[in-house]
Amino acid sequence: MEGMKGKILSVNISKDKGEKKTNVGRCRLIKDKGLENDAHAGFMHRQVSLLAKESMEKMKQKGIDVGYGDFAENLTTEGINLSLLPVGTKLRIGKNVVLRVSQIGKQCHMGCAIFMQVGDCIMPREGIFAEVIEDGYIKVGDEIEVLE
Repeated sequence: MEGMKGKILSVNISKDKGEKKTNVGRCRLIKDKGLENDAHAGFMHRQVSLLAKESMEKMKQKGIDVGYGDFAENLTTEGINLSLLPVGTKLRIGKNVVLRVSQIGKQCHMGCAIFMQVGDCIMPREGIFAEVIEDGYIKVGDEIEVLE
């Protein structure tokens, strides 16, 4: 998996937890916190959430119209099968930002707004969470690379 590369398709934040996120195009990632101005920033080991476009395509094949940020993911990616990355894997985004995978999937809480709106949620199965190890700015189009 080391050396595998993909790219960032969307950089998403929201004011409140449990809602769809909006693409802001460019954002600062803060060490030990997450995305600047995001509701989930500073949330223990789940500082940044990532979901692959390839996972979203599975939902679209079921006839569910979903877009970037609809699963409350911070970063929508392409080219890397995120759910296969072991916990502890480091990812570089752009030139400076380094994330460490801290959790694969999550338990959806009862009454999850995303599940209610979309009818299914792929985050528990294929979304991943990471901690910010090295901070900096990232933007749509940045390369994401598996380091180790």
